[in-house]
Amino acid sequence: MNKVGEWLAPVGLRLLLAYEFWLSGVEKLHGENWFADIQERFPFPFNIVPPEISWQISTWTELIAPVLLVLGLGTRFASVSLIVLTTVAWVSVHAGNGYNVCDNGYQLPLMYLVMLVPLLLSGPGKLSLDHWIAR
Repeated sequence: MNKVGEWLAPVGLRLLLAYEFWLSGVEKLHGENWFADIQERFPFPFNIVPPEISWQISTWTELIAPVLLVLGLGTRFASVSLIVLTTVAWVSVHAGNGYNVCDNGYQLPLMYLVMLVPLLLSGPGKLSLDHWIAR
């Protein structure tokens, strides 16, 4: 059972996170930029970046990092990128709304962070390009 877990557990995390962030990136790509409305809530140094640039960085991070997660390529870099993105979202959008996701609380960002940290610390697992390149 442990051997199966070494192969499948990280893949499950990577695929679930990739799906969620990809959907958000596609929504941003085809949607309106609403970052100007919350720019003052962004933590430093993100609050000094123009909203248009922040929107593009956020959108493309949510589109590129999921592809990397699916492939298991540059997984730690993708994880750090998404951890930063999620932390900024937590502080800027979800802080002060409580825990419940129905109230736009911090439940989802917390769950994403809890799933991203093991990928950062332990890597993508054996079923990944990172693993095969390292061999």
